[in-house]
Formats: sequence, C-alpha cells, structure tokens
Amino acid sequence: MCRLLTSVILLAATGLLLTARGQSSDATETIRIDTDLVNLNVSVFNLRASQTNGLLQQKDFAVFENGALQEISFFASNEAPFDLVLLLDLSGSTADKIGLIRKSSKRFVDAVRSVDRVAIVTFTAEVEVVSTLTSDHEALNKSIDKIDKPQGGTNFWDALRFVLEHVLGQSRAEKRRSAVVVMTDGVDNALPDVIGDGSSTSFEQLVEIVRRFDTIVLPIYLDTEKEANPHSTPKSAYAMARQQLAMLAAESGNEVYQARKVKDLEGIYPRVVHDLSTVYSIGYRPTNSARDGSWRAVTVQLIGHSELGVRARHGYYASRQ
Repeated sequence: MCRLLTSVILLAATGLLLTARGQSSDATETIRIDTDLVNLNVSVFNLRASQTNGLLQQKDFAVFENGALQEISFFASNEAPFDLVLLLDLSGSTADKIGLIRKSSKRFVDAVRSVDRVAIVTFTAEVEVVSTLTSDHEALNKSIDKIDKPQGGTNFWDALRFVLEHVLGQSRAEKRRSAVVVMTDGVDNALPDVIGDGSSTSFEQLVEIVRRFDTIVLPIYLDTEKEANPHSTPKSAYAMARQQLAMLAAESGNEVYQARKVKDLEGIYPRVVHDLSTVYSIGYRPTNSARDGSWRAVTVQLIGHSELGVRARHGYYASRQ
C-alpha cells in the first residue's frame, strides 16, 4: 500500500503546479484541439424506463457543431472497456464508517464488467493508492480490506488532480476509455472560511485539468452537512462544494449522484456502473478549424431511435494557440 503526501507527489511528479489560464469556472467547456479532434462521451438512455437499450453503431449518431453536420472520425461503442478509478473521501464523518465504505466498495467492484479495470484511491489531506488498475476482482477486494481509518483534513482538488494526471496515465497511453467515480461531500479545506490549509491546486486549475483530459468525472455527493461542525465548516462551504461538484459533472455531460448516508452507496454504485455501460465515445474534426476562442455549440442526435435520449457536453470554446 503506497501512502503519498498529496503535496509532495504533485510537486515531485509534475515539477511546478500549473497556473490558471484565465478560464472561467462555469460549466462551459474549453477544449484544446491539439490534434484537431473534439472528443465527446455520449450517454444514451431509454425514454421508456421499462425497456433496455440495444447496441448502437456509428451510423446511428449525428453530431452538429453550430448547426453544421460533422463527420465522425472516431467511434467506440458502449461495449469498449473502461478504466475506472473509485476515489473515496475518507475525511470528516466518513472516517467512522470504514466498514460500510469497504462493503460498498466491494459492491462497486462486483458490478463492473470483466473487461474493465479498476483502481481504488482514498484521500484526506493525503492520497493513498489502495490498488492500481487491475481487472483482478479478488485482488481488489483484498486491497479494499486494508483501507484504514485515516486522519487529516480534506484535499479533494489535489486528489482528483493526482488521479487524472498519474493514476490514469496508463489508460491514456493504451488509449482506453476512463472515468473517475468520486465519493465526497466536495468540501476542500481550501474553500473560504473552512479551517485547514487545503489543496495546493485551485478549483480553477482543477477545472482546466479536467477539460484537458477525456476522462469522465462522476461525483457522488455524500451529504455530511448535518454532522459537520459549523464553526470549522460553514453551510456556505457546503453550498459552494455542491455547485463545484455539479460543474465537474457537467464537464462530461453528467449530473451529480446523491447519497444521504454511506449505506446508500451500496445501491448507487451499481447504478453508476450501469450508466457507464451506456456511454459511447465519439470524435470528430471540426469543419471550422479556426482556433479563435469562439463558442461552438455541439448537439448530438440519434437517427431513427425516438425511444432513446442522449446526454453530452453542450459545446466548447475553440482555444487560441
């Protein structure tokens, strides 16, 4: 088990922390088209809840940018493997519920497909890699059994950055689809009026990093507000944290899952895995190749499938060089 101080790892692995590049922290998307390819993760759901979705093909999708039809140049079906990172916030009130967290984490592992790989990472003020990416469920469950009661504050932004930049580096090298399922209340100690130093990474920097990668971020909001000390963590911090989690989810065209208590995770994790099984990955090279910083509205439609709906990011800013 590898215990890592977040701040040390980030400095050692990346040298200098990235500086914010003047991007706003709203739910819009800035895509750096370094290879001229715009990537979309498209969730498909059945409008008739009692029915299941069949396997779709590239010809079933149409992508429009500013109303102009685009030619799809990359397509991965919902059967393509995923690399999944389960990122667990063990700070605050969750520290006393390690047994339930272990049990629900095993439920997550049991729910994933045999073709998918899973990594388990926990955090407080430190990041701990419980297990690197593997499809060995037995080894994952043994690693989960070793999750200990932690100490320290909450450096959520540093933890998510670490996962995106380092844990999923192998996934990018192998061109595998990836997603981070993060269980947290979203309250970083760096938020205003929250006691503690918090992350070295700012939230604006984190949004920029999320935008730079094609990894899906799926937050599960664990409601710990009633158990918190209002003197060390005011209600305003929770409100801001919920907004920020919604922004991170919106980057992938998703919404935030809700858990009122740790026990609820047992039912939510299988739902998250099921929703990921409906994701198709699509890439296109825009007919408008200008990188002028303008907003490009993106719409994804299904052809001949009126019973199905789709969710994806709504557009991006074509960044300047």
